[in-house]
This record gives sequence, C-alpha cells and structure tokens, in this order.
Amino acid sequence: MAARAQGKASRTKRAEAPQIPTRELILDTAERLFALYGFDGLTLRDLAQAMELTAPSLYNHFASKQALYDAVLERGLQPIVNIIQESWSAEVPDPERIRTTLERLLEHLAQHPHLARLMQRALLDESPRGLRLLARWLRPMYRTGVGVIEQAAKRAGWSEEELPQLALAMFGMVFAYFTNVNALRALNPQANPFRKEALEIQRRILEKAVYRLLIGPANGQWPHLQRKRPRRKSS
Repeated sequence: MAARAQGKASRTKRAEAPQIPTRELILDTAERLFALYGFDGLTLRDLAQAMELTAPSLYNHFASKQALYDAVLERGLQPIVNIIQESWSAEVPDPERIRTTLERLLEHLAQHPHLARLMQRALLDESPRGLRLLARWLRPMYRTGVGVIEQAAKRAGWSEEELPQLALAMFGMVFAYFTNVNALRALNPQANPFRKEALEIQRRILEKAVYRLLIGPANGQWPHLQRKRPRRKSS
C-alpha cells in the first residue's frame, strides 16, 4: 500500500514537473549546432537527426533554416539589446547600475552557452549568408551600446573617433569569456566556467574594467596615451 502511494506520488510529481516546449529544445540544439558548423554547414536534416526527430516535424515550428536561425538569434540577442537599453546612460556611471547590468548579461549568456561562439563563427565564416543574418541584430545592439556609454565616455576623456571602437571593445570583453570556455577548460580541466562562483569572478573583473574605462582619470585626460602630433621639420 505504501509502495503504491509512493509510486502514485512519484508519478504525480513527474506530471507536475515543468516540461520544456519542443520549440525551446529545437532552439537549444540549433544554437549548439550552428555554433559548431555555421549557417551553411548545418542542414535541417542534421538537426532532426541530432534530436531524433523527422525533418518534416521541424517544419511544424520553423518554415525554413533561415527562420530557425533568425529565431535562435532573436531569442539570444533581443534580451541583450533590452538589457543594454535599460542600463545606465548618465554622464557618470552608477556602480550599482553597472553591477546589475553585468549580472544580467552574464546570467543570460550563461543560459545560452553557445550563443557567443555562434556569433564568433558567423563573424569568422567565409560565407556571407550567416553574417548577413547576424548583422541585422548586431547593428541595433551596437548602436544601443554606443548611445548608452557616449556621455560617460566623453567625460572620461575618450574622443568621438575612439567611441565606436571603445564600444566594440566593451562588447568583446563581455562575450570573450563565453567564446573561450574551451580554453579555460583546457587550462584547468577541473574548472567549470559556468558555475556561480566563476561567473561572479568574471562579473567583478568586468565591473572594474568598465568602471575604469568610463570614469577615466580625474582630469579627463590620458597624457601618455594622447595621439602624438608630427614634429615640425626645422627649416
């Protein structure tokens, strides 16, 4: 009797456990495989085989491979755009806002561990198709990032011409941790880059770096980094 009750309770618990929608499982697997093989290197048939599905069943969720790739990018990058838009935009960055923004970015990228490598693959791939699809998301994300840091960067001594590359460098700092997880594991096989403690260390590193980049020296000048003027030739 007790065994039957325990079995019933176990079945009830399994029934009540939240089930990941098939669409989300497809997106998870597609994110991983697009990161490995790129847009042109992966077919829907490959994806279906990896998931032990039939290819036609994928079309119930996505009309084409491009639609699937777009959905992977939207799921991964739209929240990043939102996080950046909601972050600081004042002349002097608020340390608490910087901390919160970085925590949200790292948490999101940890939930999508293959997204950064998917982006890197598209940027390095010789085929322009994946890059064109990615660029549709990179442009608004980049413009938003530049707009957010513009006032603080200028106040910290960065020039107008340096601003675009500064924003790109800051994006690179955030994403690089996730594109290099295999290097971290190779250097330390026991390391788990996605554990809470490791992400907290990375958050602290990024927080200090961003704060120093956007606060700058007290007088707003970088004397030893100023662009050197050409010497005038003596007559």
